[in-house]
Amino acid sequence: MSNESIDAELVQHKAEALAAQLADAGISRLGLFAANSVAWAIVDIACLLGGICLVPIPTFFSVQQREHVLASCALDTLFTDDVGVFPDAVVDCSQPWMGIGEALALLRLRTAPNNLLDVALPPETGKITFTSGSTGLPKGVCLSHAQLIAQARTLADLVDLAAPKHLCVMPLSTLLENVAGLYAPLLVGGTVSIPRPETMGFSGSKLTDPAKLLRTISEQQPNSMILIPQLLQLLVGATATGWQVPSSLRFVAVGGSKVSASLLQAAHAAGIPVYEGYGLSECASVVSLNSRKDSAIGSCGKPLPGLRVTIQDGEILVAGNSMLGYLNEPDSWNPQHIATGDLGRLEANGFLFIEGRKKNLLISSYGRNISPEWVESELLANPLLGEAVVLGDARPFCVALLWPREQPNGTTAAEVAAQIADWVKCVNAGLPDYARVQLWHQLVIPLQSDSALMTENGRPKREAIAQRYAATLEGLYATASVIDEPNTPHASIEVQ
Repeated sequence: MSNESIDAELVQHKAEALAAQLADAGISRLGLFAANSVAWAIVDIACLLGGICLVPIPTFFSVQQREHVLASCALDTLFTDDVGVFPDAVVDCSQPWMGIGEALALLRLRTAPNNLLDVALPPETGKITFTSGSTGLPKGVCLSHAQLIAQARTLADLVDLAAPKHLCVMPLSTLLENVAGLYAPLLVGGTVSIPRPETMGFSGSKLTDPAKLLRTISEQQPNSMILIPQLLQLLVGATATGWQVPSSLRFVAVGGSKVSASLLQAAHAAGIPVYEGYGLSECASVVSLNSRKDSAIGSCGKPLPGLRVTIQDGEILVAGNSMLGYLNEPDSWNPQHIATGDLGRLEANGFLFIEGRKKNLLISSYGRNISPEWVESELLANPLLGEAVVLGDARPFCVALLWPREQPNGTTAAEVAAQIADWVKCVNAGLPDYARVQLWHQLVIPLQSDSALMTENGRPKREAIAQRYAATLEGLYATASVIDEPNTPHASIEVQ
């Protein structure tokens, strides 16, 4: 077994030893700030075995977000692979930490609060997972170790792979990869491969070298992976240029934002066994998932066993595996159900369909309701585009900010713009007139390059984007009076 892969026997042996050390050191709440690695997994499972509350801190969080996590959890101890991020900390050299070698250092945070009792924490909290959200500071979602393991067992049963080899592509600090990508395979005797992010072409949370990711997948020959739609789109596009989908692949879960049915169909046609799902941290990661035995393209699958999904005024409500509550918000503890904020429908055959975010719903100046995620998913079905954000609240029609992926050498800017125009026109042909993109603006810098504009899983922070590009948007709408063909998209191109 490579030093980037682990199985249940290896993890338990090393994690048990580390758990005992942490208990002897009197650590009851521990932060973890590190990139994906076997050491990350060992610390995580040591906390699970030892009943220690773990607080994973995503490496893509801003300084302000990190400071918020440390303060709101009153953390004074954390493991990290980047000591320089915490200049006011002292490295604990009292002992070598079992199972992780020198991969991670234990820090004592001198500036952190010392009284753990000052934190309002629901009973049985075993993990506090922070989600970056779309605006503002992240909220701490409190979950028990028992419910996370129960969730992992349910997912392992649903995926139904015997002793699978799973490749971790997403950050382990993301609850979905943590539960479905780490716990679930290990519970059924599987192996988990955890390459360093830079090995797969990631710089921070951004994929800067797609060829490395494709090469890693080919070399690892995994049975399962978890992807966001943008990465699925990359794989589909790569098959058109000669990349071979590993014959080992059996289950590729995709989620994080709405996925176009045409992209899913293209993935299956390319030999990628992709299954869309839906979930949120407040429901312990997964609410519904298509499976190899029961799936419907365009849906997010059927709710997991034990969950009850209802629709109220178009909003999805979930009961059955709710979070314990939000950190430092006692009024949120022990919820009977989770109001997801997502719009959707549950069909008679049991499949759940997601139709966008309630708060993101655009209402045109003509009074028509438009889900931007719906239009964006159709635009992103073409590998030509890497990002698409549709806006148009209180406006007469929709506009879009579009970022094209890097094109083959020799492709001119004019050719790219023409390809985008053709594609937008094609998408519009399948949309009702009120939802069509009448004007679009081509970006030369991806929104994902700025964490203030996009979340780690590719969701746009719409208010921030609208503010940043206010002048651009006003310029687009100012040209409306010169458009003579209302259903033909017109473009502007950013040249900054």
